[in-house]
Amino acid sequence: MSVVRVDLEGVASRALAVRREADEPRSPVVRFGPDKPLKLDARVELSPFQVAYQTYGTLNADKSNAILICHALSGDQYVIGEHPATGKPGWWETMVGPGKPIDTDRYFVICPNVLGGCMGTTGPASRNPATGEPYGLSLPVITIRDTVRAQAMLLDQLGIETLFCVTGGSMGAMQALQWAVSYPERVFAALPLAGAARHSAQNIAFHEVGRQAIMADPDWRDGRYLLEGTNPRRGLAVARMAAHITYLSDAALHRKFGRKLQDRETWTFGFDADFQVESYLRHQGSMFVERFDANSYLYITRAMDYFDLAADYDGVLAHAFKGAKTRFCLVSFTSDWLFPTSDARAIVHALNAAAAPVSFAEIETDKGHDAFLLEEPELFAIVNGFLDGAARARGLSAAKG
Repeated sequence: MSVVRVDLEGVASRALAVRREADEPRSPVVRFGPDKPLKLDARVELSPFQVAYQTYGTLNADKSNAILICHALSGDQYVIGEHPATGKPGWWETMVGPGKPIDTDRYFVICPNVLGGCMGTTGPASRNPATGEPYGLSLPVITIRDTVRAQAMLLDQLGIETLFCVTGGSMGAMQALQWAVSYPERVFAALPLAGAARHSAQNIAFHEVGRQAIMADPDWRDGRYLLEGTNPRRGLAVARMAAHITYLSDAALHRKFGRKLQDRETWTFGFDADFQVESYLRHQGSMFVERFDANSYLYITRAMDYFDLAADYDGVLAHAFKGAKTRFCLVSFTSDWLFPTSDARAIVHALNAAAAPVSFAEIETDKGHDAFLLEEPELFAIVNGFLDGAARARGLSAAKG
């Protein structure tokens, strides 16, 4: 059943489809039973649980060419190719694939759905084995570190001891950084893009607006909407609209829309979408609710809010990287006001203080935070160059062609 078509068949059908995808995704899944609980930062254990993932390329004989891609808030495990639920291309087609910077003819790419997600890894829409009903808000609150622990358990099951590289943008960068701190001996190289070592007060504030929009929707039903046959579409759409503004820059919005009117010659003097930018945001909101679970949005944004690498090191970020042997490359974008260059520089300074090998690039662009997902030739060159250098250092075979 296609998630895109579910709402046309009714809210009840959509609720059933969300539950099905949460438990039985159309991708490989590793399930962990009661004998392998996941110890959470909330000081409870999650068991049983599962991790859904996709792989691309071929693992070499000594298992030294694995790249872990960590997705951002609204992403999932479907990095490239047709998404089985939406029919749309994968979210990082610009970067990943044969002959691209993350070359699937050369590297073995793994991308798991995050803990708390809604595409097969245990999340609030998953069935609680103790009750037979969706977890809803009874799922313990999770953190970025919890997600990384779950990913490490996945790699153990796949027989992959070390990663050639871990990378991702935005929340994916948070995961990449956490990997380098939690499992430094398992990460040869780390490539965090458009990220930070902690979530800022402004970013937490934006997330809270989105969460409140969801919880204020009468169809949210205190998080029990899947059981009650409703769907907080309006609240989730507004949350997505507010967040999407933060992914763009003022220059990008002006270039794309300016003050152009939408299918009309003059104002309506009403509250329809007079401007193209209004129509665009409404479209983004409506499309998002077709593929995402509202409670997952609550859980994942909260995980990002809690992220603070220095918190366990007396507030000194350099101490988190003490003794690091991982090779780092950090990239920021000049127009990214969600995770500005100052955030990346703070990480670079901490890595320098810890005597860790690190390179850094700030890319001039007006595309905003989402630049890491878009056609950005300078980014492609940096990623390709960093991976080539790391591959030579690790003794991987030369790139094809």
